[in-house]
Amino acid sequence: MKEKIETARNDGVTRRHFLKGSAGAVVAVSCLTALGPSAWAVAARGSQSTGAKVYVCPPCGLPCDKLTFDKPGNCPQCGMTLIPLGGGADSPPTVAILVFNGVQIIDIAGPWEVFGTAGFLVHTVAEKLEPLTMVFGQKVLPDYTFENSPKADILLVPGGGVSGPMKNPRLIQWIQAKAKDVNHVMSVCTGAFLLGKAGLLAGQTATATYGMVDDLLTFPNTKVVYDQRYVDNGKIITTAGLSSGIDGALHLVSKILSRGEAQSIALVMEYHWDPDSKYARGALADRYLPDGLAFAKAKMLSTDGDTDRWEIKILVSEPHSSAEIMNLMRQRIASNTAPAGMANPISHIRGTKLSPVGANDSEIRWTFTDDQGRGWSGLGVVEPAPDEKGKFVLTLKLARDKR
Repeated sequence: MKEKIETARNDGVTRRHFLKGSAGAVVAVSCLTALGPSAWAVAARGSQSTGAKVYVCPPCGLPCDKLTFDKPGNCPQCGMTLIPLGGGADSPPTVAILVFNGVQIIDIAGPWEVFGTAGFLVHTVAEKLEPLTMVFGQKVLPDYTFENSPKADILLVPGGGVSGPMKNPRLIQWIQAKAKDVNHVMSVCTGAFLLGKAGLLAGQTATATYGMVDDLLTFPNTKVVYDQRYVDNGKIITTAGLSSGIDGALHLVSKILSRGEAQSIALVMEYHWDPDSKYARGALADRYLPDGLAFAKAKMLSTDGDTDRWEIKILVSEPHSSAEIMNLMRQRIASNTAPAGMANPISHIRGTKLSPVGANDSEIRWTFTDDQGRGWSGLGVVEPAPDEKGKFVLTLKLARDKR
């Protein structure tokens, strides 16, 4: 085992995690926040209070992660080279993750997995040192408060339920102050709105999660991007929804370490990372479809497509007639309603033209021009559901004109 550890250390941090049990090791590190303050965060507090230099084993998910040392050397348990806390050229980058009630778990867990595998030191910061409830009920105990959070190189601002945090002056002020003190600021999903509220998106190009990305236009002098998983302005990086935070974190690792290191981390995580990918939820064609689930009772049967075409099939239980269903769809199409979930709808659609409806009132066709000047054709059909008496299948199709 000693020989393997030495070899792993020479090959770099990512290789070290792989040899010591890639997924299990990093998961163990990530779970420390759910159990209590991270080991290195506790050690850092001691270092701050005494002024003494503190060394720790790089996070690897083994019991030695909890040990602290007063001088450099190798960990007596795993053999890894000890790293100093408190900054300096010989210290690994540190990441401060903002947490609050309602945080989306993947927004912090995805980037944390990347940063942890890269050997970065991660800590969490909240307004108070009390348990927080994440979006699906997970509990998080922060490492620091706004008042005593240590210096960091990276600030990560996640999304989730951000309406409350956006109304919290102390939280916004902390983001503003912390952003001045770090080298990089990265948001995930709706975390971009916290950056916007803090005034950090002015003059920036930005993105956010599908269905809300257009709301970024409400911030002064902000340009919105729909077809990128992350947008790098230099210091400010915004990512699209949810799993896009993994791509943004890998990109940031590639900037700080190297592209090869980021690629190795992606392989260790078994994540398909394409730095040049144009796949983003906001770029898909269903962005231009009306909300087909906005009925009293409806169930999605299928939804599939790409940037140029889309097809949705929905089982509708209420209303109870094809005429009522089609009338509701006609109203939504004619009103140019933007996708559901947008706080301040901004229409993507211009010049919608409805074709005459058939005598049986079960079909509708329409054409429009999108916000990029491209022409589209839509078709909606309502049919009785097979073996589902009194229910209907609504099919919505959309295709971009090729001319």
